[in-house]
Amino acid sequence: MADSCMKPNHQEHHNSHPKNSDPQIPSIYCDIHLPLGNSASTFNLENAVCSHGLFLMAPNQWDPHTKSLFRPLRLSFSSSALVRISSGQFPHTVLVRVYGARCLSPKEKEEVVVQIRRMLRLSEGEDKKVREFQEMHSEAKQMGFGRVFRSPTLFEDMVKAILFCNCQWSRTLSMAKALCELHLELWCCSSTVSVNAVGDTKSEVAASRPDSFTPGTPAVKESERKRKLQKVVSSIHADADAVDGSKAVLNARLNPVLMADGIQLKEKLVTCFVSSSRDENVNEAATSGHGLNECSGIVSEGIGIVVCSTEKTGNFPSPAEIASIDEKYLAKRCGLGYRAGRILKLAQGVIEGRIQLDQLEDLCKEASLYNYNKVDEKLREIEGYGPFTRRNVLMCLGFYNVVPSDSETIRHLKQVHGRTTTVQNVQKVVDEMYTRYEPYQFLAYWWEIWSFYEQRFGKFSEMPSSDYKLITASNMRINKTKQKPA
Repeated sequence: MADSCMKPNHQEHHNSHPKNSDPQIPSIYCDIHLPLGNSASTFNLENAVCSHGLFLMAPNQWDPHTKSLFRPLRLSFSSSALVRISSGQFPHTVLVRVYGARCLSPKEKEEVVVQIRRMLRLSEGEDKKVREFQEMHSEAKQMGFGRVFRSPTLFEDMVKAILFCNCQWSRTLSMAKALCELHLELWCCSSTVSVNAVGDTKSEVAASRPDSFTPGTPAVKESERKRKLQKVVSSIHADADAVDGSKAVLNARLNPVLMADGIQLKEKLVTCFVSSSRDENVNEAATSGHGLNECSGIVSEGIGIVVCSTEKTGNFPSPAEIASIDEKYLAKRCGLGYRAGRILKLAQGVIEGRIQLDQLEDLCKEASLYNYNKVDEKLREIEGYGPFTRRNVLMCLGFYNVVPSDSETIRHLKQVHGRTTTVQNVQKVVDEMYTRYEPYQFLAYWWEIWSFYEQRFGKFSEMPSSDYKLITASNMRINKTKQKPA
């Protein structure tokens, strides 16, 4: 099957000196106009993004006012950039704005486009699935439902599938956010210690650091947190030689991350740009070699981009960034509990080559029952991936023939269909109920779930992020008003 995401045909626009009256709006960015091609007839950005709880989880940030998605995406093995994804200025396109860069190399553009196509399910295979499902389900077609949002990488989907298990939705959100905060802190830590592995550079604070960006954490607690993080970075140095390809792994964890240059997201995320081309009062360490800055600890190699975030949220950590973190620290810092061990072993398995994510994705290019069983078998070998978790991962991989059932499924069947089920029989019941939509049983089920959520809470695309945590089982109950006696 030809995969259009591997050969993107896109136009690029560079903005080096735009007119900018608002100092909080980025003045350096690179635009990519991504053509939808055959997907245009079934694609709507708002519907494609706001279609699953994954879009509510950090580092995704949906802006209900501009109908745009903000999040960091990786440009390479060791650098990331904040991007905005919105409806295109030209017909049948998606506009991708990459902040902090006047231009991107062909390889970087390719990397960004591949991740966006994955998130939005822009491929020939997904187009075919959407059309076939909508032919079965007229209401879904009328609503433009068929694409289910996923993460830019399979690793992120697999970790988040673990975060779905055995907890309330508010905790799932907090764990995802904490992992992104940890990603940012790891880079902060690498800026506060001598980083001989990347060029004998010691971090220094930028000359013009706004007071509003000063961390509110008490000095004693901040020092303790940095001390623990420095141990993590030290362990990366100590363990690197034991891992095949350790040099690349080490660079991936210690090279700074490229982020944005002045964007404000819902008054939560604020970034500032310090570069020799725009600010002469920048410390030399921030503009040469691997300059690092204590403002947030993030400066891109040879560019000098610093992120200052009131939310302290970075990108979702990669396998290399998680693999050498102490399990107890990971569990405590991110509130993961027993999940920390499973996430750590997943990351280590990927780094050591025992878990081949590329192979899993290749098997999913054709969503046959044979490939489904083969991928399910491989996932079964990974610690912590029970039936519910595996089915969520398989859904993210494009297999819609099985519904991941849990307590929420039991509630839905009772509340919407009047069917009483138990943990023991819910999977059998749900399989029978949606069998007429084969091989798209999950899409039919999820259309019902998502529609019911929006009837109860309002459209997710219009919801402020502060309300995400309110989507709980208790709030899904329909309150019955008591009748007054006559």
